Amino acid sequence: MQHFRWSIIVTVVLMAVAGWWGFERNGMAGLLQALWITAILGVLEVSLSFDNAVVNASVLRNWNEFWRKLFLTVGILVAVFGMRLLFPLVIVAVATGLGLLDVWQMALNTPDEYSRHLTEHHAEVAAFGGAFLALVFLNFLFDEEKELHWLGWIEEKVGKYGSEGLAILLTLLGVLFSMSLMPEARKLAVLLAGVVGVLIYIGVQWLSGLLESKEEDPTVGTMISQGSIGGFLYLEVLDASFSFDGVIGAFAITTDVVIIMLGLAIGAMFVRSMTVFLVYKGTLQQFVFLEHGAHYAIGILAMIMFASVHYHIPEWFTGLSGLAFIMVSLWSSVRYRRRMEAEELAHPAG
Repeated sequence: MQHFRWSIIVTVVLMAVAGWWGFERNGMAGLLQALWITAILGVLEVSLSFDNAVVNASVLRNWNEFWRKLFLTVGILVAVFGMRLLFPLVIVAVATGLGLLDVWQMALNTPDEYSRHLTEHHAEVAAFGGAFLALVFLNFLFDEEKELHWLGWIEEKVGKYGSEGLAILLTLLGVLFSMSLMPEARKLAVLLAGVVGVLIYIGVQWLSGLLESKEEDPTVGTMISQGSIGGFLYLEVLDASFSFDGVIGAFAITTDVVIIMLGLAIGAMFVRSMTVFLVYKGTLQQFVFLEHGAHYAIGILAMIMFASVHYHIPEWFTGLSGLAFIMVSLWSSVRYRRRMEAEELAHPAG
């Protein structure tokens, strides 16, 4: 529990802030709804960023104590206030055409007006987010190098014949589907938003791949493996690329930017705590299907966002559908581990 102490403290504080925010807007009903949605967003961020924690832990375990602490302190400020606070404001600002300060003031002082502006441009945000999330899911599904397949031979065949090009094709078809649901005057805006989502995903993947390829250089490889400013920046860029799905997926659950920031901040704290836990306990491979469940949850969110340009999807359904995949994958991981242990006892090596 010591690894999660600060996360628990931050969660209590931010949940209190969320409850106050909801109560100020809509009394006791608003308080309960704010607490529920904030909790869902925190869980969603943790589940979607589990692979982030795994990657961070795989690098951090070779770092010295100084650089570990720097990443887990200064790095969390970048993760929470940069990607989880500033980035949602940027999305809202782009969607509404207003400045960042105007959006922030509107969210705090006139939430009804803020909601009205955001609702008017929800289709563009949903198309952008759906495209990005769809590519996250499809490229995981089409990864032929996965050693374990949660859905057995079906997933194995899909991974064998799928490709990044097919993922982009299917995503663009999803964008066209969203566009077809819109009136003529809104079609072009939704199409452009979806294409921008595709371009940003490709750009993030390119940048992450570029940094990863630098490990082949002996000097850069040493910086990354032992810890340095170069290695620190390397992990921050990777963390930013992982955080996009959680930030964008949050808009499928709520349009309240304050609740989004609070929920994702809670999740980000727990992701850092999970990283520390994985580093010091060495349990990276304990739940082998949890990453699968997280990506299937992303796929569900992508489909919901594409459909939500026209249809209203209840927030409880969005939150629970993703959580269901996480819980089932966790259960599958436990069963898999027990089966492997039983086989080892039945057929000991040597």
